[in-house]
Amino acid sequence: MKKKIIAGILLGAIAGGIDITPMIIQRLTWDANISAFCMWIIAGFFIATSTLKINAFLKGVLISFLCLTPSAILISWQEPIALLPIALMTLVLGFLLGKMIEIFTREKQ
Repeated sequence: MKKKIIAGILLGAIAGGIDITPMIIQRLTWDANISAFCMWIIAGFFIATSTLKINAFLKGVLISFLCLTPSAILISWQEPIALLPIALMTLVLGFLLGKMIEIFTREKQ
């Protein structure tokens, strides 16, 4: 389990770095950047430790969107159109994060 947790956090941090790169280029506020980065670390942890018996891609997307939901409510309250690129990035990174965590934590047989 320790290997899964470490992999989830590290891969989540990589996903977070990918996610915030365009945000930094757009000069978004640091609270938004830090929030997005932390969301991916938390999503990575939850994906890695979840015992859901579903496809790794689907698990990554599902858990990533569940982690995004509270922030999405706040974002959409002020700028609903801003959710489109956020949802797209969450879909892509959640999809990849789920599979990468599965690959890096696969038990040797």
